[in-house]
Amino acid sequence: MLNMIRHGANHVFASKDSEITDEDIDVILEKGEAKTEELNKKYEKLGESSLRNFTVDTPTESVYQFEGEDYREKQKTLGIGNWIEPPKRERKANYAVDAYFREALRVSEPKAPKAPRPPKQPIVQDFQFFPPRLFELLDQEIYYYRKTLGYKVPKNPELGPEASKHQKEEQRKIDESEPLTEEEQQEKESLLTQGFTNWTKRDFNQFIKANEKYGRDDIENIAKEVEGKSPEEVMEYSAVFWERCHELTDIDRIMAQIERGEAKIQRRASIKRALDAKMARYRAPFHQLRIAYGTNKGKNYMEEEDRFLVCMLHKLGFDRENVYEELRAAVRASPQFRFDWFLKSRTAMELQRRCNTLITLIERENQELEEKEKAERKKKNPKSNNVTGIPNQSSTKAAQKRKNDNSNVSGTEKKKKKK
Repeated sequence: MLNMIRHGANHVFASKDSEITDEDIDVILEKGEAKTEELNKKYEKLGESSLRNFTVDTPTESVYQFEGEDYREKQKTLGIGNWIEPPKRERKANYAVDAYFREALRVSEPKAPKAPRPPKQPIVQDFQFFPPRLFELLDQEIYYYRKTLGYKVPKNPELGPEASKHQKEEQRKIDESEPLTEEEQQEKESLLTQGFTNWTKRDFNQFIKANEKYGRDDIENIAKEVEGKSPEEVMEYSAVFWERCHELTDIDRIMAQIERGEAKIQRRASIKRALDAKMARYRAPFHQLRIAYGTNKGKNYMEEEDRFLVCMLHKLGFDRENVYEELRAAVRASPQFRFDWFLKSRTAMELQRRCNTLITLIERENQELEEKEKAERKKKNPKSNNVTGIPNQSSTKAAQKRKNDNSNVSGTEKKKKKK
């Protein structure tokens, strides 16, 4: 077969060289029969295990071998001959050398271990506002427990130069501590029931957010925001909170949060007053209202559009939650802006920005009018500076001068009489 592939079948059949033997067909057939019998006997002897690994004997030569070279093995070794491996991903180098060495060379002193505490200690939160006497008894109990363990207070490196002083003070408290007496134990149990034990951290956070939203004086709305608490409970807690709020650990953050909310409330109230004062000057503000733009008149909005925005904002209520969404709906439903695609296509955020600009102009206008009114009142009442009855400096000087003149005149008259 291999010779046929190499030289062609015609060459093999027609060749009379030594490659073709002189054996006749009968001899070839006899050899074939003998080979067949041999194979049959071999197959009869094969068992099930032998059949699994059954192979037919083949010559060592293969079509993959050519001129003594096995191309099957050569193909395995070659693989993809001209493969160019893509570059590997490299991380971006960090050249912040100062930051690297600052982090690498940071050597901090070990922190002082936490002091032991009694195993059964009541959970007391600062926002529950227990009586101060309770904390004294709990501290006394903790110090005596450390004394029984023979605990020595380590020096806290975070305190700096005050570390040794603090260490001695804490050690003195431990050494001088005494166990609680029966009366003090009963007092402690009684004090544990006097705080706001039914107030959780969630209730406290709701109370703080309600104070930020409505202000500290609006107890009615604050009580509605705190879930699961009656108005009486919220009122009682609010009174104690504002009396003892300085005892909280993060009171600065809490007060800043509440004051920030109250500032927003005052700002909304001042804007509402400004709009009320502006509307009160006109009988028909939707037609008569004028805005003093000055040099800040925008190029996109017309005065008619601004007039409608201001009047409708006042009508809907500036302090409402979704007032600008309602203002946008009113603009789209208004027949006078049926073909005003610019105004109808504005979003609620864009309308809010424009209204803020108009409110600033109105507040400035109101302030200028108030200053003019004050100046006119001063012109009408020039003697208003002396309303309190306190004499001015100029009037006192004139009175003193008249008194001196009168004394000089009386002195000259006495001299004439003596003569």
